[in-house]
Amino acid sequence: MKNGHQAPAHPALDDGPERPPDAGRRRHAERSLARTTVITGAITACAALLGLARDQTVAHLFGAGPETDAFLVSWTVPEFASTLLIEDAMALVLVPAFSLALARREPVQALVRATLPPLLGALALLTVVLVLAAAWLVAVLAPGLPEQALAADCTRLTATCAFTFGLAGYCSAVLRAHRSFALPAAIYVAYNLGIIAVALTAGPHWGVRAAAAGVALGGCLMVLVQLPALRRRVRLREDAGRLGGTGPRLGIGLLAPVIVFAAGRQSQVLVERFLAAPLPAGAISHLNYAQKVAQMPMVLAMMLCTITFPVIARALARGDAEAAGRRMERDLMLAAVVVLTGATTVVACAPQIVEILFQRGAFDADDTVATASVMRVYALGLLGHTLVGALVRSYFSAARPTWYPAAAMAAGLAANVLAGLALAHVWGAHGIAAANAFGITVTAVLLLRGLGRYTVTVATRQIAGRLARLTAAALAATGTGWAAAAFVGPPVLAVAAGAAACTGVFLAAGRSLRVAVIPLPRKREHAVHS
Repeated sequence: MKNGHQAPAHPALDDGPERPPDAGRRRHAERSLARTTVITGAITACAALLGLARDQTVAHLFGAGPETDAFLVSWTVPEFASTLLIEDAMALVLVPAFSLALARREPVQALVRATLPPLLGALALLTVVLVLAAAWLVAVLAPGLPEQALAADCTRLTATCAFTFGLAGYCSAVLRAHRSFALPAAIYVAYNLGIIAVALTAGPHWGVRAAAAGVALGGCLMVLVQLPALRRRVRLREDAGRLGGTGPRLGIGLLAPVIVFAAGRQSQVLVERFLAAPLPAGAISHLNYAQKVAQMPMVLAMMLCTITFPVIARALARGDAEAAGRRMERDLMLAAVVVLTGATTVVACAPQIVEILFQRGAFDADDTVATASVMRVYALGLLGHTLVGALVRSYFSAARPTWYPAAAMAAGLAANVLAGLALAHVWGAHGIAAANAFGITVTAVLLLRGLGRYTVTVATRQIAGRLARLTAAALAATGTGWAAAAFVGPPVLAVAAGAAACTGVFLAAGRSLRVAVIPLPRKREHAVHS
């Protein structure tokens, strides 16, 4: 795409401004999107709560010592696989591809037969390589880690998710392109339940290896919950004999920019583990717990963008770049509001939140203090992380190759590495978290500047101005919430008071700064339809 314009993918599907959809169809589309958002949001919230329960289980059973650090190094594999194979690369490639086939009313069975077998072969090979190279991988990821052998054992178990996550991500992408979001959101419910179950039952006997075995089981469950729905949607068996040919293929020219971007984004975790490995025992654990809690507002914000991603992709498949741009503007602002509202509470109530969630068993008060202080630093990059996740979808929605997002991510990763090398020796884990926030913010700024030139056209300057005012409102809300939480004694009441103060002040400050905290469609905006 160039300068935000794209020729219609098919003349018969050009729903341009000359033939806008009727009001009834627009209202139906908006209601359907709202209903889907509510249902998916509820499932996502359930998965997030189970994710916290999973982290609580690991913290309670194993604390924040060298054994937990060893497991978290092995957890780098599923974390990397989740971003690369479920949320980013797989979705960014397959959702537009299947959306284009659906917009052209072409059968998707041929596309499945052309893409799934080679994917399974590549994933199987990757899994075998990771299992065999587990010890070498640990040595590279965390050269200063005391429990190298334990980390290698855990990595051999978690490496199986390279196959299961890839297959789960494929199923999720196909279902999302068909506007089915409940089961793709539910995979994390199954995943977390698998980890919790194995950790609780086998933890006393296997130690932290039980958590790694839970990761392997959870990956299998992610696939199993989606397979029946995928078969119903695609009807492979019934149509395999009727359809001929191999269908469209996804070339390396399309795959490479997406894979490089996704790998660069998840490499931030590798940078953190590498820099934290030589620090005192527990540093990796404190970083992990802080990041997991701090990113909860981002998870909710990104859920909104995940739902609208196929909407934007189908609009571009029809050649309706204007409608896609309007949808993109609303998504950016709504995601920013959600993540900033949550970030204010995370910063204001960090010690109380960590105490409520983790301070029990082997996780003591010192771990709470260390984790909470790191979490406050992490929160500085939440807006950047959210914007990157939202913005990159517009770059890849048209299923056309562009290297700009990968270049922006590489620049942000370089900034992360340089800042981390400089700050880790001075501020320890806090410096690593600050470097993460700085690097992702650099990427977000570059992606925002590239809108219009490489993807859909939006009002970039107006968006930047609104984001700046929302950030100012969030700063005012954070200070007020911090004071309110410190004034109240019990942690639960302190979090409630801090959250209420943050939300109220954020809304009031946003209004005084003349920026809408609930973005509404423009008067002439038409809904984007399938």
